[in-house]
Amino acid sequence: MRRLLALILSALVIPLASPGVALAQTRELSTQGALLDRIAAVVNDGVVLESDVHDQLQQVKEQLQAQHMALPPQSVLRKQVLNRLVMQRIELQQAKQDGITISDDQLNAALADVAQRNHIPFADLPTVLAQQGIDYASYRNEMREQLTIGLLRQRDVLQRIVVTPREIDQFLARQAKQPSANEEYNVSHILIAVPPNATPAQIATAQQTAEDVYHRAEKGEKFASLAVAYSNSEDALKGGSLGWRKGSELPTFLTNIIMRLKPGQVAPPVRSPTGFHLVRLNEVRSPAKKDIVPQVHVRHILLKTNALQDDATVRQRLEKIRQLILSGKEAFAVAATADSQDPGSASNGGDLGWESPDVFDPTFAAVVAKLKPGEISQPFKTRFGWHIVQLLGRRNHDETQEVKRLNAMEAIRASKADEDTEEWLQRLRDDAYVKVMAG
Repeated sequence: MRRLLALILSALVIPLASPGVALAQTRELSTQGALLDRIAAVVNDGVVLESDVHDQLQQVKEQLQAQHMALPPQSVLRKQVLNRLVMQRIELQQAKQDGITISDDQLNAALADVAQRNHIPFADLPTVLAQQGIDYASYRNEMREQLTIGLLRQRDVLQRIVVTPREIDQFLARQAKQPSANEEYNVSHILIAVPPNATPAQIATAQQTAEDVYHRAEKGEKFASLAVAYSNSEDALKGGSLGWRKGSELPTFLTNIIMRLKPGQVAPPVRSPTGFHLVRLNEVRSPAKKDIVPQVHVRHILLKTNALQDDATVRQRLEKIRQLILSGKEAFAVAATADSQDPGSASNGGDLGWESPDVFDPTFAAVVAKLKPGEISQPFKTRFGWHIVQLLGRRNHDETQEVKRLNAMEAIRASKADEDTEEWLQRLRDDAYVKVMAG
């Protein structure tokens, strides 16, 4: 769960300074002076309100202006924002139907990560947000929704991607012969979508639109602005940016095309099951080679505060457990199994196995860095709760063939994820009842 939440957080579009949760300004006044909202779209048994569209529209405008990007016409931008909100409603409805929820502990861990990345104490987050005009309760709700969607996609898309041993063999063979697969590419993307059961006329229209957009990009129009105006991909409102990807993690059907481009070039439209794709290569870089990976082997005991046990009580309880272990009256593994509240490691005696220090919470990693093998730390607090941790060993790990195959599998999964996600989103949209209201 720790790694899954980290993966989801890395993809979140909720920066600390986001104004997207400010109060809506599009509500009409009734004759009694009360604020009335309008419905922008009906989505199954739910709705998207005009206030939602207004808030998101303002947020997107500010983000695009901050990037010095020309804004498309208001009607075009509004349509893109509304489409994104409709898709979010559909995904959240699916998650609710399937019983996917985010606990308060998971939400607090995600918010603590946001605070840490912005170098502020977690307790100060509501105050800092308020200074930026952002309501903390609304911010929490938006974060919960984004995490919920991330878990839904993890279950319905990422976990269903199959990677065969043959694909891994072919991947490793290509890596040996093709050094460019290890390069990193900054790529932007535009999708002109084609419905699953499209008629020849719909396909021809989509192809013509893709060709027109390509020629405009070739003539010097900003690719990011074209993406905002025309792309049907979920990254449209980010200017189509896919960010930095290793060559091995690029969408499978686009890999060879992207690798043949020079920075600044745009490839002609390419057809896939979801539609016509245009890609622009922005930059290329060579990552630092890292064959030897430092790792630590640790085990820990985690206790959490609650309504009956405050920080002082939990810390004192951990100190007693630590003294029992140091005196030889109780084994660390036995105490962890009996007392630790970490569901991922308690049954294994608190053992977290061999890991790179950077997978841990920064506070946890800093404590481990100061320990000698066999030493048990004093109780300390992270965003997950209170810990004592024992360092069992350190090593510089030379990546074995097994690890290389595991990395290859993850890279192949990543290269398939974009296209599979687009197809999955199209199916969800096709199965949903959506009615956009006039206005």
